[in-house]
Amino acid sequence: MRFILILLLLSQPAFAEIRVATWNAGLSRKGPGLLLRDIQKGEPEVEAARATIAALDADVLLLTNVDYDLDLVALRALDLGYPHLFARRPNTGMQTGRDMDGDGRIGGPRDGQGYGWFSGQGGMAVLSRFPLGEGRDFSAFLWRDLPGALLPGDDIQRLSTTGHWEVPIETPDGILTLLAFHATPPVFEPRNAPRNHDETAFWTALIDDRLPFAPPAPPFVILGDANADPDRGDGIPEAIRALLAHPKVQDLHSGPTATFEVGALRVDYVLPSSDLDVAAAGMGEGGGTHRPVWIDLR
Repeated sequence: MRFILILLLLSQPAFAEIRVATWNAGLSRKGPGLLLRDIQKGEPEVEAARATIAALDADVLLLTNVDYDLDLVALRALDLGYPHLFARRPNTGMQTGRDMDGDGRIGGPRDGQGYGWFSGQGGMAVLSRFPLGEGRDFSAFLWRDLPGALLPGDDIQRLSTTGHWEVPIETPDGILTLLAFHATPPVFEPRNAPRNHDETAFWTALIDDRLPFAPPAPPFVILGDANADPDRGDGIPEAIRALLAHPKVQDLHSGPTATFEVGALRVDYVLPSSDLDVAAAGMGEGGGTHRPVWIDLR
């Protein structure tokens, strides 16, 4: 009987914790191909980013503020050791053909769907040690179509500054859904504060089934650079407060904080759904304005 019991114990799977993280890596340049050039040259900023990501040791990582190219050439050249990658063309630098900022000219960085000197500047990427399912890209969703939008905008303005993505992660214990985004800072021009608010409000509306998309299946993790602090800063805090207080979302006060611009503002988040078992949460080390934010899931 003792021998049988030992065999039964040995046959039980060993459940490892899964680390999910996000980091605004600052890997953006003012021209297409310049990030790849700096990667190939081994620039100190690139090597420091590699070291930060290696030390973070996340199983699933959302990088924000990293330039996008069609075949993910720069991302692959970083050689970060992740076998599965997901990135879509961001709204940053995607020209509208209109004078969106009212300066009398077209083609400037503020005339794009999101601020950018070229299409793909400052995009996002998901890196995973686990296979990825077919994601959903909500980035073409128009601002005017968000229920209760603070500033609907005109007929072509997209809501997402960079993007809103749903990416299924095929973990050994089942599908974990990532809800990833990078919102505009609520400063620099008048439309940015309401747009920042509404980019966060998108997730609450999606979870509550108030959009023309099916809500995400739990468990899920909302993560990215919200550029929104619930208590301080220049933004409109109601949307981030509502998301943090949502009954389907866990707000882990000990972990999701980062320094942005001047002063300590809470802007980067990893928010697990309420049905997930969180073992730990915290911040990693890293240079630049932002620090990585992570959670460990059982």
